[in-house]
Amino acid sequence: MNPTTTQCDRLLRVRGTVQGVGFRPFVLRLARELGVRGWVCNDAEGVLVRAVGNATQLGQLADGIVQRAPAAARVAGVEWLDPLPGQPPPVNGFAISESDLTASAVGTGVPVDLAPCADCRRELADPADRRHGYPFINCTQCGPRYSLIEALPYDRPRTTMACFRLCPACEREYLDPADRRFHAEPNACPVCGPRLQLTDPAGSPLADGESALVQTAAALQAGRIVAVKGVGGFHLMADATNEAVVAELRRRKHREEKPLAVMFRDLAMLRRAAEVSPAAEALLLSPQAPIVLVPKRAAPGLADSVAPGNPWVGALLPSAPLHLRLLAAVDRPLIATSANLSDEPLCTDDTEARTRLAGIADLFLGHNRAIARPVDDSVVRFTRDDSPILLRRARGYAPTPCTLPARLAETIVCVGAHMKNTVAVASGDQVVLSPHIGDLDGAATHRVFTRTIETLTELFAARVTGLVHDKHPDYVSTRHALNSGLPCLAVQHHLAHVLAVLLEHGHTADGVLGVAWDGTGYGEDGTVWGGEFILLQAGRARRFARLRPFRLAGGEAAVRDARRVAVALTGALGDEASRGLATRMGFTPSETTTLHTMLAQGINSPVCSSAGRLFDGFGALLGLGRRNAFEGQLPLGVEIAAMQAPANGGELPFRVHPASTGADWEIDWQPAVETVLTARRQDAAALAGAFHRGLVRALVEVACHAGVKTVALSGGCFQNALLRSLAETELVRTGFQVLAPRTLPPNDGAIAAGQALGALWHLTDVEMP
Repeated sequence: MNPTTTQCDRLLRVRGTVQGVGFRPFVLRLARELGVRGWVCNDAEGVLVRAVGNATQLGQLADGIVQRAPAAARVAGVEWLDPLPGQPPPVNGFAISESDLTASAVGTGVPVDLAPCADCRRELADPADRRHGYPFINCTQCGPRYSLIEALPYDRPRTTMACFRLCPACEREYLDPADRRFHAEPNACPVCGPRLQLTDPAGSPLADGESALVQTAAALQAGRIVAVKGVGGFHLMADATNEAVVAELRRRKHREEKPLAVMFRDLAMLRRAAEVSPAAEALLLSPQAPIVLVPKRAAPGLADSVAPGNPWVGALLPSAPLHLRLLAAVDRPLIATSANLSDEPLCTDDTEARTRLAGIADLFLGHNRAIARPVDDSVVRFTRDDSPILLRRARGYAPTPCTLPARLAETIVCVGAHMKNTVAVASGDQVVLSPHIGDLDGAATHRVFTRTIETLTELFAARVTGLVHDKHPDYVSTRHALNSGLPCLAVQHHLAHVLAVLLEHGHTADGVLGVAWDGTGYGEDGTVWGGEFILLQAGRARRFARLRPFRLAGGEAAVRDARRVAVALTGALGDEASRGLATRMGFTPSETTTLHTMLAQGINSPVCSSAGRLFDGFGALLGLGRRNAFEGQLPLGVEIAAMQAPANGGELPFRVHPASTGADWEIDWQPAVETVLTARRQDAAALAGAFHRGLVRALVEVACHAGVKTVALSGGCFQNALLRSLAETELVRTGFQVLAPRTLPPNDGAIAAGQALGALWHLTDVEMP
């Protein structure tokens, strides 16, 4: 048989993120280049190719699809199949066929929203181009995807662009295989596409089209606060150089101290305000275009209240053509914070925005392209060796799927945690993790949580047979699962943290010590965990070590008021030391007595082993603050102080010893507390650095007792770039392989992914000695 003459007729199944990224036009051009006959179509599993040619041609086609795929695509796998009996082979040429809607949609990679590409930016700026200045320009390599998809497979009739009929010029592009917009589903122009509209808070139109953009720019320059509809929702935008305007935005938004993100026109403008490393530059210019934390310059030219007391600014470059136009017209950095009241979900609908943002925004710049799915900005920071830490996985990253090491027998929904919630649909060997939803405290966020589950399962035509949830009985997500009427499985919180890291790295649950350090999580013994070492061996999980437990006086009140944690930690040194500290920290004599009674008798003072709360307590002890105005403020303050200390300073003493109950080993913080109390006049930065180094030394010592060579770092404490860098460096130096989150967040945003792996492996509980 001659492989160059014998004709083969095969189907090629392509899985991954292969819809909405110019994949079918790419396959068509490749097949024509190779002389392969047949067709390509989207279907509910990805892309299907019918290919007729000799063995050499078909081999080159499969290789080219994997090796030369569009930059925005992610090919998860290819598989040759036989055509169904009775299907006649294609006779001539190669074409794009209508999408096949008959198969199950589970496993289809949903395309993510991408920032404007270089070609679209050039056209946007070219006065001779018919899309010059058009704020909705896009092509197969950029533009909205996930945020406008209403159903799969990804075709224009199943997006929010369905109501915009292509004009003749756009239709010619759409049908021309040689054109960059060949089968670009959101394709549009000023003749046939979406239009801007500027309204007042009552919804009365003020301007549309180009005039709306010009008036918005003038309003921002004049100090107005404008709600601007972007790709996945509204931003609140304001002049980031105007202290009075930023202070007023904080007052209206009820966001007292939490840093605000700033959008810059380009890198040149950003470099005047901040230092931009090559790694940060590459990410800022990437198609994902996330918010990146970069060090502020000594005189950044920004209002002090943008990020008070913080050496970093959350910077982003324009992620949509509208932003490009607006930043060019205003010619100064703009606050670009999520359009909501603090802790509420993102606004996506024009009418909803005017209702929910009444009293916050002075004007509303919207448009008539509906947002099908809310998606917030992603947030990334870097360690000192330029390793990325994904703090929020959203626009540009989600819902890119993760691959399980084996196939699930059924389709499940994993409902995640309570804070920084995301949810996941898992079926076969794919886990599709939603974009960031947020904290599930309010009714509005709960509705978004419920709707996200509904829309993800609808999107993948999934018949869900079970739910996976956290073990905390009072989480909104747990109650949702238990009230669903479907079979449920509970995975312990910190185990899910560790499993998420193993999923990301494709590692087995054998011979791994998982370090899960965070603020709070429901422990197997009903106490608050958060300073955990979980040993995974032979598919079982055991609590190998923990931080020494302490009490949280007032429960949630201690999370907000770090002085309560400091008093509890000092109580281990005796009543006199603890009362003296309480007085110095501003508690009245009666408050001090109440606190000590609560701690001594365990009244509303849950037992906790949380590393996050330990950071709170030491932040208060070091005089870096007393309260958390936003989540993680005191731990961030400890990190900021430590980064100002010499890198070769000393360590606070943390004693590692066998635990009496609850774990094999324990890290005792009492010697470190004693050292701080006797050194209160010393430099807080030096002590903060010593606190980090001491904790890492104890972490490595525990790892040495575990008898394994792989350590997985997880939990919100490893958002701390200094802690993570020190831990990775010292573990590697001691001979360990280190697994750390890079494509998933270390925080609770990855819990749903870990729950999926726990369900696959039937690994749900952490055994205790």
